[in-house]
Amino acid sequence: ESYLKEAGFLDHVIELKESTATVALAAEALGVEPGMIAKTMSFLQGEQPVLILTEGTAKVDNRKYKDTFHVKAKMSPLVFKDGIEVYLDESLKRFETVYPAAGDDHSAVRLTIPELEEVSGAKGWVDVCREPEDQQHE
Repeated sequence: ESYLKEAGFLDHVIELKESTATVALAAEALGVEPGMIAKTMSFLQGEQPVLILTEGTAKVDNRKYKDTFHVKAKMSPLVFKDGIEVYLDESLKRFETVYPAAGDDHSAVRLTIPELEEVSGAKGWVDVCREPEDQQHE
C-alpha cells in the first residue's frame, strides 16, 4: 500500500466489507465485471520474479509468453518486494478503469489505465494472454 501513498492514490482505495480475495469475490463486492479486476501473476525468470498484471479472467498463453520473454512461463508464489519488474498485459486495455488489489483482501483501488501505468512503475506492456474465446460484448 505504501506505493499508493507515495503516488498520491490513496484516495482511490475502496474499503469493502466483503472479501476481495479472489477475482470473482472482488468483482461481486465492487459490482463490476470480473475482467475489470486486475489480476497479478508472478513468474520466475531464472532466479528473478517478475509480476504481470492482466485482466481478471485472462489466462497466460505459454507460446506468447515464451516469444516475449524467451523463457518458459513458470509460475511462482506472489512476492512484492523492491526491484521486481512489473509488466502490464494488453488484456487490461479492454477497460478504461481497472481495480487492482490494494494490499489486503478487503480493499481494491480504482485506477484508469494511465494511473495504473504510473502506480505500478511497469517496465512496459506485453501481450502474453490468450485471446478471450468470446469477443462479443453484451
